Amino acid sequence: MIIVVSIVVVSKVITTNFPVFLAAALRFAISSAILVPALLKTEHGVPSLGKKDVGILFVQAFAGNFLFSVFLLYGLKLTSAAESGIILGTVPVVIGLISFLFFREALTWNKGIALFIATVGVGAISSLGISPTAGQGANPLPGNALVFAAVIGEALWTILGKAVSERVTPLTIASFTSCFGLVLFLPLAVYQARSFNVATVTPLSWAAVVYYGLGTVGAYMLWYQGVSKVSASTAGVFTGVQPMSAVILSNLLLNEPIVWSYWVGIGSVLSAIVLMMRSASGTRNKEMGTGTGPPGRARRAPEELALLTYCS
Repeated sequence: MIIVVSIVVVSKVITTNFPVFLAAALRFAISSAILVPALLKTEHGVPSLGKKDVGILFVQAFAGNFLFSVFLLYGLKLTSAAESGIILGTVPVVIGLISFLFFREALTWNKGIALFIATVGVGAISSLGISPTAGQGANPLPGNALVFAAVIGEALWTILGKAVSERVTPLTIASFTSCFGLVLFLPLAVYQARSFNVATVTPLSWAAVVYYGLGTVGAYMLWYQGVSKVSASTAGVFTGVQPMSAVILSNLLLNEPIVWSYWVGIGSVLSAIVLMMRSASGTRNKEMGTGTGPPGRARRAPEELALLTYCS
């Protein structure tokens, strides 16, 4: 959770010194340089995957690595890190909406109310905030819209990851999606690098890029450890750390002001997450009671996996 929030804050620093595609390519170059050797050592070579699984991993990387990074980094150029962190907290709610629209999962009253509350929260921090000159960002409304587009990419990343998680090891998923992310960013990164003056980059910015890559590895690994060892109900409690941490870290590290609309957004996002957890728990208990879930435990809903994601 803290890693995810800190990456958002660090990304704000990166966008002031690096072109977006170059920064993202460096991120995945660093993460791939760590993940791939670990994969080869663990699996004793490149694991054999079916064409379908490779295709899913590529789409997962396109949505959750490429689109997520592009929308987030360009969004951070226009809005604050605090607002971005709060909006990113709506990922579990967006997963519930996507599951309803495209996977025919039931939209319960709790999920419906959660979607409404989350929408109100995002609207509050976008329209009730402070003036741009006070720290909200150069153009917060389109910036927040871009960050929300990144949320959709992250939601798709989680759903697609669930589709292959029973057949592909966590380290394989992390390694392949990181490499695919590098491949997707590399052409435009090379184009931007040709006109970019590396000498203008400060040591702090280089450190931010390195942390950006290392944080990606840490978030991947902790997320998969969380999936196997932490219950979704426990994860739901810690999910509330993200929006609050975003506001606090942005204030401490970036001197962004803390305004009342942020607390409206945080309260709305937390309320929506609680409702999503109650809905997911009810579904799981129903599966266990009717015997429709796997023996020994009911399957986790996509929004439950998202909650586990944000504990990493």
